[in-house]
Amino acid sequence: MNKIIETHKRSIQNIIMSMAGKNNVQDIEQEVYIKVWKNLNKYKEQGNLWGWIKTITVNTCKDHLKSKQFSTEMKTTFDEETFLNIKDIKPTSESTLLLNERKKLILEAIETLKPKFKEVIIFYDIKEMSYEEIAGKIKCPTGTVKSRLFNARKQLQKELEERGIL
Repeated sequence: MNKIIETHKRSIQNIIMSMAGKNNVQDIEQEVYIKVWKNLNKYKEQGNLWGWIKTITVNTCKDHLKSKQFSTEMKTTFDEETFLNIKDIKPTSESTLLLNERKKLILEAIETLKPKFKEVIIFYDIKEMSYEEIAGKIKCPTGTVKSRLFNARKQLQKELEERGIL
C-alpha cells in the first residue's frame, strides 16, 4: 500500500485540486487511500492500476462535491435565522406561528429518519458539532460520519418534499 501511495500521491492530489480545490485535498486524499486499501482485494490485475485509482479518486471528488453542494442547499433551506434578520420585517403573530409550525414539521421529519442518520443530523446541523466530534461520540471514522450525513440529508429532503415543506 505504501508503494502505491508513493507512486500515485502527486497525481491523486492534482486530480483532487483540479476538481475540488486546494482546501479539500487532505480530506479527499485520505478518503481515496482508505477506499483503495479497502478495495485492493477487488482490483483485477487485468487493467491498469493507475486507471483504477484514478476512477476512485474522481468518484470520491464527485461524492465530496455533491455532499458539499447538498450541505449548502440544506443549510440555506433551513436557515430560519436569516429570515428573522431581514430588515424591515417585523415578525407578526401569524409569521411566528407559521415558523413554529415549520420547525415542528421539520423535527417530525427528522424523527422518521433511521437512528444512525437522525443522530448525525442532530449532532451536525442542530448541535453544530464537527465531523471529528461526532466521530468520537458515535465511535466511527470521520468518513462514515460524512457519508451518513450526506445520506441523512438526502432522505430528509425527500421526506420534507413529501410533506410539502420544500
